[in-house]
Amino acid sequence: MGAALPIGEPAPRDGALPVTVDPATAFGVYLHVPFCRVRCGYCDFNTYTSSELRGARQDEYADTLLHEVRLAVTVLEDAGAVRPAETVFFGGGTPTLLPPGDLARMLDGVRDAFGIAPGAEITVEANPDTVTDAVAHELAGAGVTRLSIGMQSAVAHVLAVLDRTHRPENVATAVRAARAAGLQVSLDLIYGAPGESLDDWRSSLEAAIALRPDHISAYALIVEDGTKLARQIARGEVASPDDDLEADMYELADRLLEEAGYSWYEVSNWARGREYRSRHNLAYWRGSDWWGFGPGAHSHIGGVRFWNVKHPAAYAQRLAMGESPAAGRERPDAAARALERTLLQTRIREGMPVAELIGEGRHAVAGLIADGLIDGAAAVRGRVVLTVRGRLLADAVVRALTD
Repeated sequence: MGAALPIGEPAPRDGALPVTVDPATAFGVYLHVPFCRVRCGYCDFNTYTSSELRGARQDEYADTLLHEVRLAVTVLEDAGAVRPAETVFFGGGTPTLLPPGDLARMLDGVRDAFGIAPGAEITVEANPDTVTDAVAHELAGAGVTRLSIGMQSAVAHVLAVLDRTHRPENVATAVRAARAAGLQVSLDLIYGAPGESLDDWRSSLEAAIALRPDHISAYALIVEDGTKLARQIARGEVASPDDDLEADMYELADRLLEEAGYSWYEVSNWARGREYRSRHNLAYWRGSDWWGFGPGAHSHIGGVRFWNVKHPAAYAQRLAMGESPAAGRERPDAAARALERTLLQTRIREGMPVAELIGEGRHAVAGLIADGLIDGAAAVRGRVVLTVRGRLLADAVVRALTD
């Protein structure tokens, strides 16, 4: 049911921010829908099946979340920064387990509270089994512009080890429904599952490319403590992911996607053109403001980070009492912000300015170029941009730039 919340200072009951916020900073909205039909063995997100809700009701969730939206308006008014949302992202969980009408009401609540900027990107994550023509058209009618479909793999035995319940052919059905409704389409893939071969991964990539989505995400499987998969590995029932094989899989993905017309713009993300990049996720990597609504959701406003209580029942109870659902918050100091800026900016294709590196970081650039981890031509132009090998070793690059 999700990793533990960070340790920070307690958040005030009214959710008030300790800062005045720059109203010129871009603003995004994340709406967390914490419901899943089954729990995938690798997942440690803050999600709940029907048997785990214990006092929370799925059919009341939209109204509960809208209480937090109204509270956020008051908080942001006091901080001087009510702004139209430039991006809205419904994540989960499986947002499309809720009726499309509930998602539409949540989006209308955001629109009424903050406004939505012209041309805003509005994304809904979806399990392939939950996308029909009717669902896609209703979402498009509500203002949704983009559907992010959890494909994960095109190979049945890989889906089985991940505990994914959809059939591979349902991905094509979901893509067709989204296209017919005029929605942009993104496909999410996972590589490195126990028992997945390089040929299996090639099959999944080729299947995804054949569907001609606008955007593809490919994430290496991470074995999180406390998950079913971690327990299976500990018992020796399945093998641990192979780092060398995952590196080969990443290089294969980058090559096949580039050949098919997809350009990388973040370590795990490729798009058919700049207009199809995920603007919402880019806002995270660029340090913009966002408010995350829902149990366990995280927010970043004016340099303050805060996070909500995890369980839907506790979340609903706080809001019913007129209190903020925020469980804690923190204000990173200058050193922490510099580290985070380096960590995030080096992940994206634009990279980060060499001039922003501090301490010994600038002196490390030459060595990283020599090691094939940073693009030399980009560095001459004043930017730190990762090579393919650098993307595979991004954490090591960040350590070298910040030590």
